Amino acid sequence: MCTAITYNTKNHYFGRNFDLEYSYKETVTITPRNYEFKFRNVDNINNHYAIIGMAYVMNNYPLYYDGINEKGLGMAGLNFPGNADYKEVVEGKENIASFEFIPYVLSKCSNIEEVKKLLENLNITKISFSNELPASPLHWIISDKEKSIIVESVKEGLKVYDNPVGVLTNNPTFDIQMFNLNNYMNLSTEKPLNNFSNELNLDVYSRGMGAIGLPGDLSSASRFVKATFTKMNSKSGDSESESISQFFHILESVYQQRGCVHMGEDNYEITIYSSCCNMDKGIYYYTTYENSQITGIDIFKEDLESEELISYDLIKNQNIFMQN
Repeated sequence: MCTAITYNTKNHYFGRNFDLEYSYKETVTITPRNYEFKFRNVDNINNHYAIIGMAYVMNNYPLYYDGINEKGLGMAGLNFPGNADYKEVVEGKENIASFEFIPYVLSKCSNIEEVKKLLENLNITKISFSNELPASPLHWIISDKEKSIIVESVKEGLKVYDNPVGVLTNNPTFDIQMFNLNNYMNLSTEKPLNNFSNELNLDVYSRGMGAIGLPGDLSSASRFVKATFTKMNSKSGDSESESISQFFHILESVYQQRGCVHMGEDNYEITIYSSCCNMDKGIYYYTTYENSQITGIDIFKEDLESEELISYDLIKNQNIFMQN
C-alpha cells in the first residue's frame, strides 16, 4: 500500500511512499521530449513534455509509478484493490490503458485545468501491458503547484475529486476518506482542555495530548488521517534542505517497517522507496528502505531533446558518515 502527498514552502513538492513486499527493479527514469510514446488505442506522441519519475522499464517502455513533468505537474498511481474498475474500449472516447495513464497525462498537460479538460473524454481501459504484467488496480493523485485532484475509475464510471488536503492513500474511495476526517476534528496540536467534566481536576500530564486519538496503525484509512494531520500542521523553513527534509519527515510518519505487515511466508510489506519532487526545479529526490540518505536527480541536467530513455539505478546501500 502507499501514501502520496503534496507540500508547499517557497517551492512546491510532490511525492510518495511506495509500499510493497517486493521490488520490480524500478529506476529513476527520464523520458526526454522526443522519445516516442506508443499507445494501444490512441495516436503515438513523438514530441511532448519531458518527464522524470520512478518507473519499471520494460521493453524500452517506462511504466511510471510516479513522477513530474518539466512544467511542474505531478502524478502518482496508488493501489486501489476491489474498487478500481477499468472498462472496455469505447468508440469516440480517448481510450487509455491504466499503465499508459501517467505518461499520457504528463506528456500532454502542464496544469490541473488542462488535466480536467483531458479527462472529460477519457476512458481507462482494462488492457494489460503484457501477459506477465496484468493491469494493476490503481487510482491516481494529480497535482500542479497550486491544486490537486484524485482520479478513480470505478464501476459507476470515471470519478474526479478536488483534493483540498493534497493526500492520497488506498482504500476506501476518496470521498469516504475525506468524510472520515470528520471523526477527527477534535485533534489539535495544542494541549487539550478539560471538556470531560468540570467536577474533575484532570491533568495534562504529557506533551502531545491534543492529538490523542490520532491513528497509528498501518491501514490505508488510518494512514490517510495520520498523513493529513501531519502534513496540514507541518511547519518548515523555505530553504531546499529544510523543505525536502520536512517532506520526508511527513512521509516517515506513515512509513512501513519490515515485520509489521505480514504478507505470508517470509514476505513483509515495507516502504521500498520514498520520493520527493521539487516541481519548480525539476529535481527528483528519493530514499530507499536500506538507504536513508537523500539522493537527487535533476531533469534539466540531461539532454531533454533526446529520443532515448535515461535511467538511474537506485542507490540502496546505506551510506553512513563516520564523524571520528
